[in-house]
Amino acid sequence: MHSSIASFPWLLYIFTCWGGGAGADANAPIIAYLGAEEPLDGDISVIGFLTDNAARFNALLVYIEHRYCGKSIPFGSREEALKNASTLGYFNSAQAVTDYAEILLYIKENFNARHSPVIVIGGSYGGMLATWFRLKYPHVALGALASSAPILYFDDITPQNGYYSIVTREASETCYETIMKSWAEIEKVASKPDDSYELEDFLESMYANAAQYNQPPNKIFAGVVAHEGNMSCYVNPPTIETETTVGWRWQTCSEMVIPIGTDNTTMFQPAPFNLSSFIDGCESLYGVSPRPHWVTTYYGGYDIKLILQRFASNIIFSNGLRDPYSSGGVLENISDSVVAIPTINGSHCLDILRANQSSDPDWLVTQRETEIEIIEGWISKYYADLKAIK
Repeated sequence: MHSSIASFPWLLYIFTCWGGGAGADANAPIIAYLGAEEPLDGDISVIGFLTDNAARFNALLVYIEHRYCGKSIPFGSREEALKNASTLGYFNSAQAVTDYAEILLYIKENFNARHSPVIVIGGSYGGMLATWFRLKYPHVALGALASSAPILYFDDITPQNGYYSIVTREASETCYETIMKSWAEIEKVASKPDDSYELEDFLESMYANAAQYNQPPNKIFAGVVAHEGNMSCYVNPPTIETETTVGWRWQTCSEMVIPIGTDNTTMFQPAPFNLSSFIDGCESLYGVSPRPHWVTTYYGGYDIKLILQRFASNIIFSNGLRDPYSSGGVLENISDSVVAIPTINGSHCLDILRANQSSDPDWLVTQRETEIEIIEGWISKYYADLKAIK
């Protein structure tokens, strides 16, 4: 197929082995995973909520890649698609949500599934997309499971220091004191002024990931270096940016302005988010000015909780409170059908990852069962309403 903005290759996976498909299980549920800011192939093996529960729902499963990611690239090549603001202009959440609607409607039409209820699932940015999809296309999706979706991170709805406050809270007292003191020492030994920036940035990312994914680095790191010696691959790790990094930088510059910063209440050096500097950086990179109010204008006003209460239904917001992104998540029920499931020990998107019967804690098993039962309730009511109408 010739690649252009009007027509370009798209990656999606459709599994009919548990239910659905032309000629069988007419109107079986469709559970769709909405790809986010990375190639879909990387998610297939780790996102287990769909395959773990497909038989229980007798569902047709769909995984859809986000435009401009992985193999779903317009303009013929990645280089051409990412060349400038003109070609990047079609790389945004509104286009992605519309893509998902078009694809799901096509599947319903061609898989004997015109009246099939659709449940959309996503994690992190994908969880935002699932939420916004339910708001924008309620006639396509019956409900949404939004895992670790920080939809309150826009327009200063969430305090700037929320993310790093949780990272700080998750550190032990000893780590807190050590990290607090380390910044001055790093600056002291740096060979040039500001020469320590890359190291400080690396350490901040490592501490944040340890909290976000609840997987703190351990002695294996030291053991590898002790065994192999100070090899260049450890001293100078590759600096090639991933396509996810490149793409997400564009999205944050063009639409997803998320004001995260630090103040003197965390274990990090004060670095408040500066919108003017952010705008200057984006204009220098792409020649475009960020739109800090676009998300709240397009998807819902400043008081998004009021919007959800008045206009939304059938959305589950799941958040692990150890995840720094939970600071921008919905942590309380909005209504009877827009519900929050926060877990004290949960980490980023943990509930939608592949289940492990031998090691998953009881609270995680209970959380997933609660989510499944809520979705089953939506589907049962849908079928009852469909029967009554017919």
